[in-house]
Amino acid sequence: MRLRNVKNAHEKILKSSYVIHEPEKYQNNFAQLFANKNAIHLEIGTGKGQFIYEMAKIHPDINFIGLEKYESVIIRALEKMEKEPLPNLKFIVTDAKNLENIFSREISCLYLNFSDPWPKNRHANRRLTSDAFLKIYDGIFKDEKLIIQKTDNLILFASSLKSLNNYGYTFLDISLDLANSDIENIETEYEQKFKNLGYKINYLKAIKK
Repeated sequence: MRLRNVKNAHEKILKSSYVIHEPEKYQNNFAQLFANKNAIHLEIGTGKGQFIYEMAKIHPDINFIGLEKYESVIIRALEKMEKEPLPNLKFIVTDAKNLENIFSREISCLYLNFSDPWPKNRHANRRLTSDAFLKIYDGIFKDEKLIIQKTDNLILFASSLKSLNNYGYTFLDISLDLANSDIENIETEYEQKFKNLGYKINYLKAIKK
């Protein structure tokens, strides 16, 4: 998917109070950033921010962090915050490979919404549910490890089911057609678009104690 460049996106991000600048400095200290001890939920690949913004509105007693590596995408999430700021939502602009340098046993739930599927076998380790990333997540989760994933890609979904199972996760919920399930769901912009085109959305919720 070609990303549309947003003029002055970098400068706007640098000036935004909703972005955590130099997040490595807050490792082990994100509770102080939010000025409370509420649970912290993290979304990797937050895109334009619709999902995490709505989650933060619905759950004011939970702190949310949206991580996105593309500046021209995250700028749309910041625009939502400028219209109606939420005290329990912040953003980080970086690659997921940097997670272990940012968080240390501080995350209670991880959302993986419509991640890059990396469908070729030689790229399997780049998938966000590969063993390489599951090992990184071991270090960022506070207590129990809770992962919630949504994807329209069956290759990624099958790979995720296999890797999570082999890594010791237990599945709390699985759906091959999220829209027609009874699972409570906040949709992403991407999800709305592809659901309207007739794509079925796959969902899993997995835990490791």
